[in-house]
Amino acid sequence: MLRKGFAIAAVVGLLAAAAPAFAKTTEEEPKEFSLSTDGPFGHFDAAQVQRGYKVYREVCSACHSMNLLSFRNLGQPDGPFYDAKYKNPNENAFVKAIAKDYNVADIDTETGDVVQRPGTPADKFPNPYANEYAARAGNGGALPPDLSVITKAREGGPAYIYSILTGYHDAPRGLSVPAGKYYNPYMPGDLSGFWTGDKDKVPVGGFIAMPPPLLADKVSFDDGTKSTLEQQSKDVVAFLDWAAEPKAGERKRTGFAVLIYLVLFAGLLYASYRRVWKDVKH
Repeated sequence: MLRKGFAIAAVVGLLAAAAPAFAKTTEEEPKEFSLSTDGPFGHFDAAQVQRGYKVYREVCSACHSMNLLSFRNLGQPDGPFYDAKYKNPNENAFVKAIAKDYNVADIDTETGDVVQRPGTPADKFPNPYANEYAARAGNGGALPPDLSVITKAREGGPAYIYSILTGYHDAPRGLSVPAGKYYNPYMPGDLSGFWTGDKDKVPVGGFIAMPPPLLADKVSFDDGTKSTLEQQSKDVVAFLDWAAEPKAGERKRTGFAVLIYLVLFAGLLYASYRRVWKDVKH
């Protein structure tokens, strides 16, 4: 028992000695942010999600994949290109045109060779890189995350993504930024090893390998919406939030209908109880 006690004490001592090596990760709190889907009765704004898709298509898709999203999802109810006259989203003319703009890898059934063909609504969004190694090689060693469920996968959700996109700033004086990196106060990190100023005033935030992806007027919107940095960011976040849960609107409508049913059922059950047991003393 004594030997075991010494062993435990030694482990505790080592952990205490190593504690300073584990630096505290800090970042700014995400900006205030809201979407039309917020709340129990929220719903997707089709025009906004369409603009967001355009931002993704013209900017984000150059580096980021969306491996879980199929083109046909764009034409489903609550999708950005939903059209009620196309019951089957695979027949949606808008979706067909969008898919056809992409080249999708396929196999030639006669030769077995890998070929490229125009996309169809049944295809998933293609990855911009052939594999992970190619993706890292094209981005300074960093792997661009898949955006299929990014608003669900990151703590802070849509507000965090919006803050990152709009949060690029010049590095504070005294902060040494590594080559190929960019300072962003909303990016989690520990900057103490790169800070030459007052040790009690280390900036919050971290470094990100992605250059600022959006700029004012970088994407033109067909509906005439002013293309500011904030508008592009908000719209693409709305698209990504839809992509992470395309059936969120349907789920909310179903939940509301179920609640109404349960209230009516509870009332009917109580009335039946009163009628059946009205002559019985309690």
